[in-house]
Amino acid sequence: MTKISIRNAIITSTLAVSLLLTPSAAMAADSQQTTGEQTSQTSDLQLIQEVLDYINQYNVSGVTKEQLIRGAIEGMVYELDDPYSEYFTAEDLKQFQDSINQDYVGIGVTLYVENNKLMVDSVIPGSPAETSGIKAGDIITRINGQPVKGSDSAADLAGDANSKVTVTVQRAGKSLTFTITRAEVYIPSVEASISSSKIGYIKLSSFSETADEEFSAAMSKLKGAGMKSLVLDLRNDGGGYIETATNIAKQLMDKGILMYTQDQSGQLVPQTVTGGEKIGVPIIVLTNENSASASEILTGALHDNRLATTVGTTTFGKARIQNVIPLSNGDALKLTTQKYLTPNKLDFNKIGLKPDFEVRGSTAQLVTAFSLAGMKSMKITGDNHSLTLNGQRFDGVLGSIKKGNSIYVPSRVFAAMLQSEVSWNAKEKKIIITGAGGRQSSFTVSSGQVVFQNGDSYIEIHQFVKKYPALKWSYVQNKLTLSVQ
Repeated sequence: MTKISIRNAIITSTLAVSLLLTPSAAMAADSQQTTGEQTSQTSDLQLIQEVLDYINQYNVSGVTKEQLIRGAIEGMVYELDDPYSEYFTAEDLKQFQDSINQDYVGIGVTLYVENNKLMVDSVIPGSPAETSGIKAGDIITRINGQPVKGSDSAADLAGDANSKVTVTVQRAGKSLTFTITRAEVYIPSVEASISSSKIGYIKLSSFSETADEEFSAAMSKLKGAGMKSLVLDLRNDGGGYIETATNIAKQLMDKGILMYTQDQSGQLVPQTVTGGEKIGVPIIVLTNENSASASEILTGALHDNRLATTVGTTTFGKARIQNVIPLSNGDALKLTTQKYLTPNKLDFNKIGLKPDFEVRGSTAQLVTAFSLAGMKSMKITGDNHSLTLNGQRFDGVLGSIKKGNSIYVPSRVFAAMLQSEVSWNAKEKKIIITGAGGRQSSFTVSSGQVVFQNGDSYIEIHQFVKKYPALKWSYVQNKLTLSVQ
């Protein structure tokens, strides 16, 4: 979700008005054309007013004049066939701004959808969810007793402050129910850490009004700690303010094209970064199908200016800019006013940006990113609701399956740790791991070496280490540890 800030929207509408208030001499030259346009405009407005008056005077449906006006406006917006243009009431506008700035009333979790399941990605420290016992990796199955139906059910977690909501989750095969009191929650836009090998990590969850300032503070700490490379995590970041994306880009590149924009004229206009500061270290950008809009602006800019390598899955594909225009009654119109293209002039709308290294599975993506950033030795510890990499806590789960004495691990995690590729031979029903040198090993379903769950493949760990003894592991109190040197 990308939009121009309210401040910029007001300036834009003011400029539009000033262009109409041209000097009288200039107006005289076009008086005949202007008069014709005004007549046409008056006729259109009279027709709309005529229909409104008749309906308001004679309709028996009980629809109010205010409802008719709102319906007419929404009808005009609907005819644009643009999913990003909307008419906002003052309340809608506040909710929209709060969603970008991550201010809301709720339980305090971030969520993602995987295989149509509503998953807890992270729990905000000090939030009602944390106090109640919700954990990252939980699968939300019911809200107030009603079955969850994908992402649409997430809205049911919100509500008035001090109201209660009952949440049922599935965790490690068990069903748990929590009664949680909603409260005001603020989610920081930036999380940062640095590994012992001096690899910086920044997770950017929204391009909020303060995200650029938070990003600057994080960069100062990472540089002060001797950062040698940076993993920038834009997964599940739906975007935000373009001004924020520009300011963050200035902290990573000194100059260059941020993007090209195109309005009604059809002319491509380069939007440039000047006076920035080149980071001077390799950047790895993590993306997935929920990385959208401002996330894609920053990803495209860093990639096309040859400052970053991208890892993950293809982004959402929202290459359109909205301007939020205040209206005289206190409401607002969020209107698509421009297209934008990457510095290489790629229009990726509804297509997305394909990463340099396509990797599926959140943990495998993280491992691949840190490997490309220079991490040689890795130690992953986790279960179905936690994950650490070399002692650092990350959102996500390791997600193993235990059946008797057998332990199954996602095949993509194995492949990522060994810098290998994983593929599926459907005819012979086997998983193939291919290393950098072309060495291949296979694991079959018929032998019990491979199982599938929720569309993902898992390889039995005892069988795997027989072929890859460089991988060390342990399993203690339902927590699995994998390590490679």
